[in-house]
Amino acid sequence: MTSQFSAVLRQLRRQKALTQEVLAERTGLSVRTIRRLENGESANPQLETVRLLADALGLDPDERAQLLAAAGGRQPPEAPGAAEGRPESAFERRLAEAADDLAHAVGARLDREEELRRIQDPFPLPVRWAPAPDDVTDHWENIRRVSPGKSAAPLDLAGRLPEIAEVHRRIPSGRLVVLGRAGSGKSVLAARFVLDVLRTRDRDGAVPVVLGIGSWNPTTTEFRHWVAGQLVRDHPGLAATGHDDVSLATALVEAGRILPVLDGFDELATGLHRAALDALNATTLPLLLTSRPGEYASVARAGPLTAAAAVRLTDLTVTDLVDYLPRTTRKNGGATAWDPVLDELRDHPGRPASVNLRAVLTTPLMVGLGRAIYSDPSGRDPAELLDTTRFGSQYELEDHLLGSFIPTVYGERHPRWDYERVLGWLGYLAQHMDRLDTQDLAWWQLGGAMRRRSRMVVVGLVSGLAIGLFSGLATWLVTVLIGVGGLVALVGGVGNWVAFGLALGLAHGAGLTLGCGAFEPSRVRLRPRGGVRRQMRAKFGPRLMVGMVGGAGLGLVLGLASLAGLDPMGLSGLGFLGGFAAGVGLGALAGFGWGLMSGFEVPVDIRSAAGPVDLLRTNRLTVAVEFVGWGFVLAVAHLLVIVFTGGHVAPAILLLNLVLGPVIGLVLGTSLTAWGQWLVFARVWLPLTGRLPWSVAAFLDDACRRGVLRQAGAVYQFRHARLQTHLANHD
Repeated sequence: MTSQFSAVLRQLRRQKALTQEVLAERTGLSVRTIRRLENGESANPQLETVRLLADALGLDPDERAQLLAAAGGRQPPEAPGAAEGRPESAFERRLAEAADDLAHAVGARLDREEELRRIQDPFPLPVRWAPAPDDVTDHWENIRRVSPGKSAAPLDLAGRLPEIAEVHRRIPSGRLVVLGRAGSGKSVLAARFVLDVLRTRDRDGAVPVVLGIGSWNPTTTEFRHWVAGQLVRDHPGLAATGHDDVSLATALVEAGRILPVLDGFDELATGLHRAALDALNATTLPLLLTSRPGEYASVARAGPLTAAAAVRLTDLTVTDLVDYLPRTTRKNGGATAWDPVLDELRDHPGRPASVNLRAVLTTPLMVGLGRAIYSDPSGRDPAELLDTTRFGSQYELEDHLLGSFIPTVYGERHPRWDYERVLGWLGYLAQHMDRLDTQDLAWWQLGGAMRRRSRMVVVGLVSGLAIGLFSGLATWLVTVLIGVGGLVALVGGVGNWVAFGLALGLAHGAGLTLGCGAFEPSRVRLRPRGGVRRQMRAKFGPRLMVGMVGGAGLGLVLGLASLAGLDPMGLSGLGFLGGFAAGVGLGALAGFGWGLMSGFEVPVDIRSAAGPVDLLRTNRLTVAVEFVGWGFVLAVAHLLVIVFTGGHVAPAILLLNLVLGPVIGLVLGTSLTAWGQWLVFARVWLPLTGRLPWSVAAFLDDACRRGVLRQAGAVYQFRHARLQTHLANHD
């Protein structure tokens, strides 16, 4: 945390005539925490903490924005409308607050990512660029926005990493394309651009946000709608509605308060590049776009991005390596392990070993891998990179660096995970992403590459087994108390496994077929008031249909059991049609209730974080509240059916229903929600079959800390597409 935040917080507290003790009481924080924040001893205050302080201090919008900006290390913003001398409307204030919250969240996340990737340790590699060829650049008259009939000279856009924000500001159109080959530093440059723009952003300025453009399908989704959807995915609070029932994400995009930083144009699906460029040309939004040169040039020569200048990243030089690599490791007798290697590159550039290694170490990706593998004092000797008998070409050297990275970061110094098993787990994740044709690793999509029938079988098997085991155990305990044989518990447990397994498998398949959003992560919380009516209208019908399909499966088993002379679920004398009707009725009731619950769903607080773990935690809580409560309602409905068909309810049946109802409700959630899919596949099935570890969330978080994965909003990504490809092809 910067000293600026400490000074601003202390100044605002004194202006409000509050002591540290009173402020601590109002926020629920300790006095020690307040003191540490004001003294600059507590680093990186969380957004929730900053907002608690702002609420407790009773700050007006300008003061609140000042505190948020200071927390992010940025200049205090200027209120919208102030320059024009007009008052700020309520909607403008809300939009400005949403933009400030977004700016703080984006900046904090990228700061953490830079720390994890050690970008500033000891200093960033010197990423440089030069003007791109004219055939991939638009007319300078368009770029400089000159009047018709006038000419414009090219701008000097050459520069290096710390200058990227200033270079972008020099372009009147605000549109810049950054070209670079694999591993050349495009993503690092995009992140640095965002951080530098945020540090000088005014309150009414656009918020730069990195978006992986590879997930966009321009033939089905309009660009602004896609941007708004990505914002909601990564920042759920922006789903809240504002003016004219429009989400805050959409309002920010339409108001020009978002500066898209589109990373990975080359990662678009084959055949979509031209359509994407045409869609971007239909807008005038300022933006920054990164791409590999070949994919962009193949479509830009027929018509580049309108009004966009273009630059191309240049290779690192031997001088860059000499300045950087020795400072990443310790000295030993005044020299470092890298010195002999660098001397060879500098003194004998024509030798085959130097030619090969020099060709490899021209990109930040390969230099970063080399550092991770060889710069540790207890690590290997980088001199082996000059062994032409082992590495006869630059491609063999690159494969060696990619293949040695995982064993290095999961080696003996990191004994928690066995790296051989880690290779298998990471290989499965990379293959899963390849099958889905994406570079985003979303926790709710684990298992999504399986065939639909297979998923239905797994969900039915696991969910039905959970209900069968729990109901069998509960029934056995009751039979022990009343002195009845345990065979009843066994038959009941197996019957429930079959009945609910079939019902939940069918319901899962119906959810996939109807595409009702059941398997997208929930970005809502439950409130008695404040639900969105149009959201209920959109979700009620599909949810009711899912319930009825699942009920049909349950009814089929109940009907067949009734024909066999059994009394399934305490229902006697129904016959096949009666049992089937009872199952459909219970399923319809479940779907009806689930549909009604959508009327109580409101977007999560705009201040909430949206990392993968945060989103998973939010979904788990929502599912527990929704389905456990509704399971209790189903239990009561089941009791009423028993009373209607049998005339009375035995105390044991009453107890079983009240105990089993919430459990069955929770298991229903496992078959119909994103969190449930995570639980069934990522926490049970995939670990059971050896494709993932049992503690998946801890493994993914640990992989981020080791630099294998990175967080990109609500999803994970491999640190580079080349690492993903390498692991996907690992045997």
